[in-house]
Amino acid sequence: MGYNILMPELPEAETICRSLKPEIKGRVITGIKLLWPPLLRETQASALDHWLGARLIDIRRRGKMILLDIDDQETMLIHLKMTGQLFLVSVKEPVDKHTRLILRLDEGQWELRFRDPRKFGYIKIFKTFEESQTPPLNELGPEPLTLSASDFVNLFRKFKGKIKSLLLRQNFIAGLGNIYTDEILHQAKINPERLSNSLSNQELIRLYWAMIKILNRAIEYRGTSVRDYRDGRREAGDFQNHLRVYGREGERCFRCHGLILRKKIGGRSAFFCPQCQPALV
Repeated sequence: MGYNILMPELPEAETICRSLKPEIKGRVITGIKLLWPPLLRETQASALDHWLGARLIDIRRRGKMILLDIDDQETMLIHLKMTGQLFLVSVKEPVDKHTRLILRLDEGQWELRFRDPRKFGYIKIFKTFEESQTPPLNELGPEPLTLSASDFVNLFRKFKGKIKSLLLRQNFIAGLGNIYTDEILHQAKINPERLSNSLSNQELIRLYWAMIKILNRAIEYRGTSVRDYRDGRREAGDFQNHLRVYGREGERCFRCHGLILRKKIGGRSAFFCPQCQPALV
């Protein structure tokens, strides 16, 4: 497969949250080790002092980002970026050189660790009630899985451009990246180079339901592991075995048996089948 290093998208972040929530919710943070201080963005290391002795009350997702809430009305934003991993392990597990932050829980038998070999990920702490004013959260578009079909269609009155590039814009809709935009467009039979204002209402509705279907299936299969992604138990996802176009350049389309192509659109690779995703003539 010929793909670039990938950032975990909505299904991966959602799977991490779902795998960790029953394990960490309600637990008390009894130790903190910041092993790489630049991990903190717009946050002083002293901000972690408030987290010592705090109880974790929730882990949730916004777009591609993970949010940890404590009972002191503070939230930790965790952006995995390209190679970040957040997982729960026994304190006996050796700490590898790529571990950037450790939160020890309860009696000290378990640790929540943030690991990031390429150091692109970051953490930011803010008051929970300030979430709607906190960058980059305040710049995100709506969540696709809670968006109605009519609201989805209405988004296209505000934004214009090639549909592949538009779906990747986090201020248009939150959480989509290269993998799922390609899979959604293929499901909807829409060419990635189509201009958004060329899409009919019928095509937009088809695109909406394709988005809902693909994202829910990806979550069901616990995300796509093509490189670094693992869930909160360090287990790989399985959706990579169900991809229809992404990473399949030169292979046959499962639907029409045409050849899958790869093309740069707006500086990003797009995989698609020109036979069942024809360009607008």
